[in-house]
This record gives sequence, C-alpha cells and structure tokens, in this order.
Amino acid sequence: MHEMGVTQEVLNAVVEASAKAGATRINAVRLTVGELTALVPDSLMFAWECLTPGTPAEGAVLEINATPGRSMCLACGTEFDHDQFDRRCTACGGPQTEVIGGNELRVDNVDVDVPDEAPDEE
Repeated sequence: MHEMGVTQEVLNAVVEASAKAGATRINAVRLTVGELTALVPDSLMFAWECLTPGTPAEGAVLEINATPGRSMCLACGTEFDHDQFDRRCTACGGPQTEVIGGNELRVDNVDVDVPDEAPDEE
C-alpha cells in the first residue's frame, strides 16, 4: 500500500519536528493532498491509525484537505479544475495543458502540546 509508506514518512517528519520544538504530544496534523497524487484520503487515515500507536502522535487527529487537479490550457490560457483522468481544456477542448495544481502533498499545520516554560529564577 503506497499510502502506508507516505503516511510513515509524514509521521516521521512530524514527530521529529515536534521533538525539536519541545512538544510532549501531537494533537492534530493537517495535510493538503492533491487528487493527482493518486493518494486516497481514507487509506491515509487508515494508515495513520495503524502507525501512530506508541508514538507521540497516538490519538492525534489527521485532517486532510483534498484539492482537485488544476491545469492551464496551452492553447487558450484557460485555467480549470479536472480529475486525474481527463485534462482536456473545458473551454476549447484542447488536449495540450499544463498541470498547475492538485499534485501537492504537504503538512499544513501540526497542533502540539508544549510544556510551559519554568519562570526565571532570580
């Protein structure tokens, strides 16, 4: 399952960054996943539930913002949304298009618990 490997990499990166920030717990992770990545959000969520027990992200919520494919027609310049299979221009029907969105996979936000700093002693 491709999603399992991708989720493991996201988890590793989030745990490492959270540890460097001094976090004691990860509460939520928000991802943007483009439709053109061919990653299935439900499979990512399942992988998250399988991989997080025993880690600082155990019990953390994984929130996924799915974005559609977006291209620009090289003939007429129209920008349009599309699925992963049909990238023909919606305005002129031209087949020559350039993908400009929907192929991203990024961590947008991580909600963590960070202990209060001890007050300065004088």
